[in-house]
Amino acid sequence: MFEMAEYIGTIAFAMSGFFVGVRSRLDFLGVFISVFLTAFGGGVIRDIIVDKIPYTFTHTTPGLIVLGVMSILTIFKFHKKQSIENRALFIVSDSIGLASFSITGAIIALEMNLNLTGVLALSFITAVGGGITRDIIINEVPFVFKTGFYGTVSLLVGLLMYVFHFFNLINFYSTLFIFVLAITIRVLAYYQKWSIPLDVEK
Repeated sequence: MFEMAEYIGTIAFAMSGFFVGVRSRLDFLGVFISVFLTAFGGGVIRDIIVDKIPYTFTHTTPGLIVLGVMSILTIFKFHKKQSIENRALFIVSDSIGLASFSITGAIIALEMNLNLTGVLALSFITAVGGGITRDIIINEVPFVFKTGFYGTVSLLVGLLMYVFHFFNLINFYSTLFIFVLAITIRVLAYYQKWSIPLDVEK
C-alpha cells in the first residue's frame, strides 16, 4: 500500500512541479529541479526525520517515473500551452499528490509507532515539504501558505489515518476512502474558493 501511494504521489507531484516550473518561466534545468523537488522533497525530509535512508535514494522506480513524466509532458509540448489550459490538470494532479503523500507520511509515522502529533507532522511534511522547498528556491510565497485548505487537507488525512489505525481499521478500502475524500475536498476547496479566514483588526 505504501509503494502504491508513493508512486501515485510521485507521478502527480512530478506533473504539478512541471507546471509550476513552466509557469515560472524556468529553463530546462530549472523545470527539472522543480519537478525533482516537488516529487521527492517531502519524502526525503520525512525519511531523514525518522532516521531512514530516503526511499528515493534506494529504489530506482521513483527516478524513472519522474524522468518518464517529464519526458512525456515535454514531448506533448505541455510547456508551450497557456497556463489556463493546464490549470485543471495542475489542480487535479496536485490534489492527487497531496492525498497520496499525506497517506505515505502517515503510514511511515504509524509504522514508527509515533503519537498523533508525529503522524500529523509527517503527513504534513511529506505532502508539502517538497512544494515549500521548490517555492522558496524560485522566490515565491509557498503555495501552502496562500490557501488554508491545502495544508488542512493533509492534516485531515493524518488525523483520519491515526483514528482508523487506533480502531484497527486500516486496510486498502479505508485508505482508498481517505484518498478519495482528500482529493474531493481539495478540488472543491479550490473551485469553491474555500479558505480559513484570518481577521486582523488594525
